[in-house]
Amino acid sequence: MNEWHIAEGFRFAGVVIGLRSEPDRRDLAVIASDRPATAAGVFTQNRVCAAPVQLSRERLPRSDARAIVICSGNANACTGEQGLTDARRMAELVAADVGCSAEQVLVASTGVIGRPLPMAILEAGIPKATAVLQPGAAAFNDAAHAILTTDTRIKVSTRTLDSYSITGFAKGAAMIGPNMATMLGFLFTDAAVDADDLHAILRRCTADTFNCISVEGHTSTNDTVLILANGAGPKLAGAALDRFERSIHAVCEELARAIAEDAEGAQHLITIDVEGCRTDAEARTIAKAIAESALVKTAVFGADPNWGRVVSAAGYCGVDFDERDLSLWMGSFLLYERGAPLPFDAKLASAYLRDNRNVGFRVKLELGSGRCRFYTCDLTTEYVNLNADYTT
Repeated sequence: MNEWHIAEGFRFAGVVIGLRSEPDRRDLAVIASDRPATAAGVFTQNRVCAAPVQLSRERLPRSDARAIVICSGNANACTGEQGLTDARRMAELVAADVGCSAEQVLVASTGVIGRPLPMAILEAGIPKATAVLQPGAAAFNDAAHAILTTDTRIKVSTRTLDSYSITGFAKGAAMIGPNMATMLGFLFTDAAVDADDLHAILRRCTADTFNCISVEGHTSTNDTVLILANGAGPKLAGAALDRFERSIHAVCEELARAIAEDAEGAQHLITIDVEGCRTDAEARTIAKAIAESALVKTAVFGADPNWGRVVSAAGYCGVDFDERDLSLWMGSFLLYERGAPLPFDAKLASAYLRDNRNVGFRVKLELGSGRCRFYTCDLTTEYVNLNADYTT
């Protein structure tokens, strides 16, 4: 906790209000900026999107955001007009205590889809959270815990650069698929950044971080990444803005990797590196197909070095290449070179999968300089059990 670099001018709270069945489980977070902040967001590309997504999307980008409110345990998704009314009411309750207009408050939710929010609990609980808003690592830790669902741990990444800091936390363990998927991420900085610049930077940084992870390829209804820059520190432009973007990217990548690593039931983090494509987009298409292959994921779970599943996934994804252009490594094992299989020690290769928590595949083509790094996980019996019983 002491190693976290908390951006100045932000206060945090994470409290128990009773949205979840577990009696001591934090389930509501509020983050407030002491001054109006530039804000931007990226959201799920699912056409069925939750009320908080619709509300926050309408309010961004902006230059006067003051707070974010997040509830865990209820997605407020597929809840019709009442869901929008309830999301607006959450913002109003926070605004009344923070001292701003409701439009300056952003909303996010995560949890079960299709259940109306228990507004009596939120009406009582939101003032409980705003009453304990505090700066610093302890309050930040409470907020990071309050947004979790089936996660086993919080996901935090921070940076300090010159005279400002970047603070980020996220949640996600399943319903994770590219195009923002059920994941939430929140970034805060005390630098001053124009709204248009902040929005463009966030879009670029999420493209090959949060949009390059997959647990089962299911794009959720609630996926949201928000960033607030409150300007308590220096105004960024030119080279300083470029450095800021690199740091935002690093924070997003750490959080994205942590989500894939903490996937429901996962025993392996799988890193897929694809290189030598005509474009980065082609590399991403190949990596995504491999990452979402149930056969690849179950092979890793079973420590089965069945490399043909990886090669075939690359082949069916729609990218045009000749198989003689393709080579494949699993860890340090070169298994397939320019369209031809190579002899390898199957027992050693199996032991690599069995004995390492972090494993990797490298796919190399001979077509250009396009590349992508993609994170996924194995598909385990625990994942099946968790999701078979999730609402019952």
